Amino acid sequence: MAKNKFEIDESLENLKAEEVLDWAFKTFSDRVAIASSFGAEDMVLIDMAVKLNPLARIFTIDTGRLPQETYDLIEETSKKYGSVIQTYFPDTKETEELLRKYGPNLFYKSVELRQLCCHVRKVEPLKRALRSLDAW
Repeated sequence: MAKNKFEIDESLENLKAEEVLDWAFKTFSDRVAIASSFGAEDMVLIDMAVKLNPLARIFTIDTGRLPQETYDLIEETSKKYGSVIQTYFPDTKETEELLRKYGPNLFYKSVELRQLCCHVRKVEPLKRALRSLDAW
């Protein structure tokens, strides 16, 4: 059994996904969100979450390099569920500096540049998204 809401109760391991989501909504209220990159698994979680809680928070990170199909799916998902997907973007100045210094395909040049690119385009926006959450 969990000692506080920040420790996961081991009994959750045997629950169905819907039951775990329901537990999360009840435990964390409006301080829980579904993070989505709009893959197949994410779409299933979004469907479950919105059916349990029509006001479920859903967020995504737009790295600035997403395919058009992802934007189309974000729009379709928002329309279907009547919810707004919270989108977090990389810092404009950091991204511009990165591109000026290393070019648009820096992540192919070295592991270090790939990590730098991910830090600017993914890690920092994720940190901003998580500031108002206790669980995701």
